[in-house]
Amino acid sequence: MSEHYFEEEEFDNEVNGETVRRIVRVGLQHWPFMALFLVCITAVSLIEAYFTYLTKQMIDEGIMARDLDRLYALAMQYGAWFLLFAVFVFAFILAAGYLGHLVQYDLRKQMFAHLQKLPLSYYNRTADGWIMSRVTSDATRVGDLVSWGFLDTAWTVTSILTSIGFMMAINWKLSLLVLVMIPALWKVAITFKQRILTEYRRVRKLNSRITGAYSESINGVRVVKSLGREQENLSQFSELTDDMYQASYRAAWLSALFLPAVQLVSASGIAAVVWFSGWQFEAGGMTIGGLQAFISYVSFMLWPIQQMAAVYASMQQAVASGERIFSLLDTEPEIVDVPGAFDPGSIRGDIVFDDVSFHYEDGKPVLENFSLRIPQGETVALVGPTGAGKSTLVNLICRFYEPTSGKILIDGHDYTQLTQHAIQSRIGMVLQTPHLFSGSVMDNLRYGRLDATDADVEQAAKLAGAHDFIARLEHGYQTEVGEGGVLLSVGQKQLISLARAILAKPDIFIMDEATSSVDTLTEALIQQGMEALMNGRTSFIIAHRLSTIKNADRIMVIENGGVSEMGSHSELIRARGHYYNLYTKQFRDERQKVYGLDGSVPVAQ
Repeated sequence: MSEHYFEEEEFDNEVNGETVRRIVRVGLQHWPFMALFLVCITAVSLIEAYFTYLTKQMIDEGIMARDLDRLYALAMQYGAWFLLFAVFVFAFILAAGYLGHLVQYDLRKQMFAHLQKLPLSYYNRTADGWIMSRVTSDATRVGDLVSWGFLDTAWTVTSILTSIGFMMAINWKLSLLVLVMIPALWKVAITFKQRILTEYRRVRKLNSRITGAYSESINGVRVVKSLGREQENLSQFSELTDDMYQASYRAAWLSALFLPAVQLVSASGIAAVVWFSGWQFEAGGMTIGGLQAFISYVSFMLWPIQQMAAVYASMQQAVASGERIFSLLDTEPEIVDVPGAFDPGSIRGDIVFDDVSFHYEDGKPVLENFSLRIPQGETVALVGPTGAGKSTLVNLICRFYEPTSGKILIDGHDYTQLTQHAIQSRIGMVLQTPHLFSGSVMDNLRYGRLDATDADVEQAAKLAGAHDFIARLEHGYQTEVGEGGVLLSVGQKQLISLARAILAKPDIFIMDEATSSVDTLTEALIQQGMEALMNGRTSFIIAHRLSTIKNADRIMVIENGGVSEMGSHSELIRARGHYYNLYTKQFRDERQKVYGLDGSVPVAQ
């Protein structure tokens, strides 16, 4: 089991300032909500602090002075301010909620739009889970940071400032004593939170590896048992769980110690304030109401500081999410339309490879100095060993990749002068692993041609040999296929994929191992549908079942980045080369499978 496979991304210990600025800019796109949010949170903090001051006045000017009229007037004022306080609380929660959801919406929309521009190579080297995590959980974290994270920050700052202001108004000497406590409290809180965060990161990383090891062992249980790996796997699993236990223990111990440590600093400060307040009260410099208010302000100021330590940890993770989102958005597409690229309106299908070389990795060429012309309407079959470059050829034609050197011409135009949409929208593909989208059979058939009528759809399904099985489904063409077409068999999904391609009426057609996973009857239906679709179109067929390509105009054997043999089926059989060996071996294997005989084939067919 590879440890690297289960490693999680690490967060930096320091917040990235540039990322924070970019996140703020995203939030400022909705500045009315942000402004309302900041105004309301400031008003809430001021009113909340003023409540404490009103309490001081009620004690000193009402209760202690035995002035019921003054006490009644202050109580009425308190009630009026509370109503205003409730309005501001409602407004800032509403603004924060809207702001967070708008930021999530913007980021997801930007990422989805950008993902449409990225080439196939990006998806080949990037895990689906990584992309999904950016669009879902990372966008949610950043949205929460803009709303509730900044809310907590704004609340902390305004609470501290308003508390200090009112404390200075009551007794400036005691206020200076309180200000000395703030750096010590902040240092303790941040130190503990950073250490706790480090341990929880280790726990998450180990948990990811444990989950992966558990999943691998269960999914590969037959291999585990056949190779007698039970004890070795158990030993590895025990080592991982022991490490996780130790990391969890340290994190729990630090978490348990954190609050008492913060409270000890806070209590020491409050004790000092009480002692000096008592001394000043005896000297006549402090009233009972003032003493009560001052202690309340100290608690009112210190509690947000304690909370900000937790907010800081969450903020680090949210900023790390922002970094991952922006790394996706900053990814430059490797294939872009050049200035002046055009759409010719239609493609005849005359294709030329002119001295084309291509490699996925430096120093590992897949095609070298490859030249070939496929005239309009020709059906070309590509055969050869795995990794020889068959799929690379069709991927280059689709412009999912571009040649490292050389040119590809379509209808006489260098295809880099055509828009990507002009090429890709006129190519129909049926792949080895068919993919259907959630929705009905009808939705999937119309996917490439939304304006098709029901009659057009049914006609395409008939040509593909799919109509009969669709008609037998519970709801016919309106039957739901499930996510990825999970409610249908592989053969049924393949027939729908073929019908979808027929309905789209592509100018160029590609079949990539489309019959390798289906039974003989379904293969025959697909073969009929292929013939209907390929008629008059430039077509490419990649196949391991050589019986499906006997009628191709040209068969090319691709080996070592080039064409080793080329000709019709009968020509290649007579040549008794590599194709002949492949075909005769496959024919014997099929005969043995069906009859248990050592079949033979004639020299030419």
